[in-house]
Order: sequence, then structure tokens, then C-alpha cells
Amino acid sequence: MSDEQNQNLGFNEAEPPIPDGKHLVKKKRRERIVRKGRMKQERFRAFMRFFLSLGLIFVLVYALKCNGWYMSKDAFNAKAGNTSVEIINNKIVPSAKILMLLKNSNVPNVPLYMARTNSIKKDLMKLAPIENVYIRRYAFPARIQIIIRERTPVITISPDVKAPAAAFFTMDGKLIGKEFLPLDKSYKTILVLSYGNKGDDYHKWDLTKIKEIQKIVKYVETYSKEPVEYVDFRNPNDIYVKINTVNIRLGKLDESIYKRIERIPSILPQVKQVESKVKYLDLSWEKVNYLKLK
Repeated sequence: MSDEQNQNLGFNEAEPPIPDGKHLVKKKRRERIVRKGRMKQERFRAFMRFFLSLGLIFVLVYALKCNGWYMSKDAFNAKAGNTSVEIINNKIVPSAKILMLLKNSNVPNVPLYMARTNSIKKDLMKLAPIENVYIRRYAFPARIQIIIRERTPVITISPDVKAPAAAFFTMDGKLIGKEFLPLDKSYKTILVLSYGNKGDDYHKWDLTKIKEIQKIVKYVETYSKEPVEYVDFRNPNDIYVKINTVNIRLGKLDESIYKRIERIPSILPQVKQVESKVKYLDLSWEKVNYLKLK
């Protein structure tokens, strides 16, 4: 039979041989072993992931319930001596007074990172010298840091030079009583003598009056080149300003007071040359200056 006849009958000499049955069985068996190994690995990994997740949940639950997240029940007790509350930047209001006020506030009974501090700030803002309050929360161990911003004292009120201060005014014109006195020595205030009676009731002074006193002091220091020791307002119609060299009588607090102060440089050298003790330098008159001797 010719090749052409063989092709016509459908025979193809290039067809591959039938694979060996034993070899195919071994191949399939190896594939099944590999698949089983991979399945075991996946199951082991899933098992480990489950236990790790479960362990992490238990750790988180324990951590959230840990006492370290909660403030001490005695946190606001001034005598407790704990470190749950730190108060900084307060020079006028004592820390003990702040803690005493905080006794009215309840210590948060939730983890501190969930607690609100608005009530604490509201209570502290009741203290007159405090201008603002900032509260920082630290989660673990639970504690708070209270940062105080106080008003700046500018004028101290006293009935006499040798008497203790009775009150003080702040830069924004707020009058604060003697419960927060004496002031820290770092504050440089103007001492103003005043009895606080009907004719000179400093309780009625406003911010305009405070600024006017500051302006008078600045003028006197500028033209005398000496620091002012005190301003005597015990008679509001007859004001005195004391500097190192002499006591200066300015008289009424009117529009011409600054022009009268400008005369200080022309007469102060003469005051220093006077051998007798000078009671005061009188600048209360419009155009006349004279020295009052003791």
C-alpha cells in the first residue's frame, strides 16, 4: 500500500505514543501529596491567625480595663500628695487653692482618654486672676496637666506706703482682692495709695482710669529720669507722685497735668541743690512752680 493510500485511510505516522499508565498514576499521586501539604499549611496559618486575633482581643480588653487608664479617686485632694494633677504657670493663684476648687468637680470615672475636661476648666475660670486654662490629658498612667494663664498685675493698691497691699488691678482693668496677695516679687507694679472711701473709691475705677495712671507714671519717669516709688491718690483732687529725689505735687487730674509734668526737667536740678529738706515740689499751678520746705 502506498503512502498516499495510507493517508487516505487516516493513518498518521507522526502521532505520539500512548503514555505509560504507571507513570501517570505516580504523577497524579505526587500532585495529591503536594495539594494535601498546601492545605495543611493553610489550615495551620488560619489556626494561628485565629488564636493570635483571640489573644489580641483579650489583651485589648485587659488593657482598656486596666487601672492605669483611670485617674486616682484622690486626684483632686490637696493633701493626697499624688501626681495625678500637675499645675504649672501659676504665680498668683496657689496650687492648693486650685485643688480646693477642683474638689467640687468629680474625678472622671471613665478612662481619661474618654473624659471631658470642660467642667474642670469652667470651675477654674471662676478664680479672678485666671485669664484662661489649658488642660492636657495623658493616657497612661492617667494624669492631667493644668496650664494656667493669669492676668498681669499692673497696679497695687495700699492705704499707706508701709501698709500691706489691699488689692491690685490687672492689665485688663480687673480689680482683684487681697486673698491673692502678696504678689510674687517678679511682678513690677505701680504702688497707688488709696483709702477706697467715697471720695476715692478705687472699686469704681475702670480700665480708662488704670491706663491714665500708667500714663502719668510713664510721663514722670520720662521727664525726671527716675523711677516712680508710688502715686498718692488718697485725695483725688490733689495727686502726688513720689520719685527718689522729691515728692511731686501734681494737683488735679485734668487736661493740663501732662504739660505740668513736662516742667520737671527745668526745676529738678534746682531741687537737688537745695540744702534744706524739701517736703514736695509743687506743680499743681498752671504756670508757677515752687518748693515746699519741711
